[in-house]
Amino acid sequence: MRTALPFLFALITALAWGLYGPTLGQARLADATASPFKPYLGIGIAYLVVAIAGGAVGMWLRGDNFSFAPIAGSSLAWGFAAGLLGALGAFGLTMAMFTGGARIPHAVMPVVFGGAVTITAISTLLLSGGRLRGGPMLWVGIAGVLLSVLLITTNTPHAPPPSKAAAEAPPDGSPS
Repeated sequence: MRTALPFLFALITALAWGLYGPTLGQARLADATASPFKPYLGIGIAYLVVAIAGGAVGMWLRGDNFSFAPIAGSSLAWGFAAGLLGALGAFGLTMAMFTGGARIPHAVMPVVFGGAVTITAISTLLLSGGRLRGGPMLWVGIAGVLLSVLLITTNTPHAPPPSKAAAEAPPDGSPS
């Protein structure tokens, strides 16, 4: 059971991040005149709340101490770097959705996640300092990811644009 836990949490992450793009798309479609930074601020608040509360509860449950000295090269510093990359990714996805991707999350999200697993594989090789070598099946897998992204993007059904009547209706559904 212990070896299944990482996969359970990975599936939870896939579910959350798989819904992240379409939910962000809804933020755009809910108010097309709003700045992309309004929902991004909400994303930041959510990250902050979940990270601080989750981190503190997790540390407390594990009996960790709350001392963070020294900071340089520590798990806190590496965590900050990872959080910075996560936040930059969220910013990039926000900008993707607010520059036209809100209408095509079925195309944007496969690029994000297919690209992410490819970058993870390649960076693992590069960061190993030559200790690891990717065999030919790694490159077949990367080509397979590209093919999967193309197949998913071109074959995912999506709703047609709203009719003119629906687009002109007041948001509360009352007659104008």
